[in-house]
Amino acid sequence: MLWSGWRFHRAAALNLRHGAATMDTLISIGTLAAWGWSLVALLAFPDAHTYFEVGAVITTLILLGRYFEARARRRSSAAIRALLELGAKEARVLRDGVEVVVPVEELRVGDRFVVRPGEKVATDGVVEDGASAVDQSLLTGEPVPVEVGPGAEVAGSTINTYGRLVVRVSKVGAETALAQIGRLVAEAQAGKAPIQRLADRVSAVFVPIVIALSLATLAGWLAFTGDATAAFTAAVAVLIIACPCALGLATPTALMVGTGRGAQLGILIKGPETLEQTRRITTIVLDKTGTVTEGAMRVADVALANGVAREELLRLAGAAEDGSEHPIARAIAEQARSAFGELSPAESFRNRAGIGVEAVVDGRSVVVGRPSLLSEWGLELPAELTHALEHAEGEGRTVVAVAWDGWVRGLLIVADRIKSTSGEAVAELKRLGLTPVLLTGDNERAARAVAGTVGIERVLANVLPEDKVAEVRRLQEAGKVVAMVGDGVNDAPALAQADLGLAIGTGTDVAIEASDLTLVSGDLRAAADAIALARRTLRTIKGNLFWAFAYNVAAIPLAAAGLLNPIVAAAAMAFSSLFVVSNSLRLRRFSSRRELGNVAGTETLNPLLQGAPT
Repeated sequence: MLWSGWRFHRAAALNLRHGAATMDTLISIGTLAAWGWSLVALLAFPDAHTYFEVGAVITTLILLGRYFEARARRRSSAAIRALLELGAKEARVLRDGVEVVVPVEELRVGDRFVVRPGEKVATDGVVEDGASAVDQSLLTGEPVPVEVGPGAEVAGSTINTYGRLVVRVSKVGAETALAQIGRLVAEAQAGKAPIQRLADRVSAVFVPIVIALSLATLAGWLAFTGDATAAFTAAVAVLIIACPCALGLATPTALMVGTGRGAQLGILIKGPETLEQTRRITTIVLDKTGTVTEGAMRVADVALANGVAREELLRLAGAAEDGSEHPIARAIAEQARSAFGELSPAESFRNRAGIGVEAVVDGRSVVVGRPSLLSEWGLELPAELTHALEHAEGEGRTVVAVAWDGWVRGLLIVADRIKSTSGEAVAELKRLGLTPVLLTGDNERAARAVAGTVGIERVLANVLPEDKVAEVRRLQEAGKVVAMVGDGVNDAPALAQADLGLAIGTGTDVAIEASDLTLVSGDLRAAADAIALARRTLRTIKGNLFWAFAYNVAAIPLAAAGLLNPIVAAAAMAFSSLFVVSNSLRLRRFSSRRELGNVAGTETLNPLLQGAPT
């Protein structure tokens, strides 16, 4: 009782010095009281029953229960350990054209290493040579390997399936995607949800009340029966049965299992407060480009003003857009580079967020931007281009105007592809009781074409990046509790403003940092999975807390009435803790729709959803 139970006695003494009482206080007082009474009875009342065995058995049962709890909690965080332990141990670094095997710890940014078929990618990097498909299921939960080639980013610990790749290191150590996932999940598991703080406050009041009830039980039995043995037995049983170990385990175990399961599915919950937010969400705002659509824009067509050469228009527009990070700008620059090789340097470059860019290329003052905002530059659209603009926007495509030296010279018609899973994702979000809203800086007709395809009724179009925050705030002021899903730098302020921010993991670091949940894959269905998992975890926490309280409320009167032996009470208390842990472990069986391969209905959607350009 003293040696093995020293942890309880020490904790009780430390808490007493600070005027606090915890579950360890109940265990310590109960076992010491049993031992103390037995010593007095042995010396002063030879005929009285002693309880020396009670202190030893109670300590044994509680330690046994905590052992099983610790083992269960270790199982609950197995997903994270598996992630961190399954990283590659060695890399084949290219040095003077020769492959040299070195430990991964020795890799440095800029090194080039080889990944053969079947091998793991040693660390995060960019493919320089070769083509293959990479199995990213360890990080994203997606079972289908992703095709990669020169210029594609690959993450450490993913598996190369068939081709030989040469990769240049971009991140090492704590900066890799795997390490960041582990750190985020560990922080979430270590934090406290608001509901747990409530449990802590209740425990702080509950323990002193239990001690008072135990003393009242002792006094009551002595007053009404005069039987010191029965009085002491009942008082100790009250102390032991009321020990709120299950209460202390209710939140952390569920949180650990839920976040661990989320990591397996490619869902990172940044903090326990996120769980509370998912319960309240009523509206989910979806950024269009890169979230609902692939964000892989391409120049589908060109409309020219009279007397303008196609090659000149594309070359000047590509050179001007080369300095922008916007997906449309990248598509235009890439198209020009593939046609003309190296582009002319752009001088006096100026990026006007959500509007376009200005630059001087080959001595010409070039403007590339949204036709609806040509007046910002004092420009007008020529009559011969008006029909092309209306036709393109009617088909749901994005149109970019190109002007130089004060005249609009043509239009670049850019197309994006809707992700094949976006329609299913929107349907699943609706089933969760959420109202989806499409938010985009694109024109109204293009936005509605995409929204109609995936099943979204409400559209907010022509929204500039700086206005996205205002739109989210406007929804909140209308009484909506808003979640926002985005992937770009311009989404970060809106993600931070939303009640719940979800960042697509294929997006920018800024967006991920501003969010509450990160979806490692680019699959929008993961947003529905994330909200469903967070809500399930919160329900499990509440269920644990209910049963922990209900157990104590029901058992204390039985103990006070003398119907529970202290040893039976200790066993029952340990069982209540194991019940809470077992209930939490049920979260490990949470299955996402992606995992089940549920693609019901996708075959009936029109070709637009299957990857056709909009």
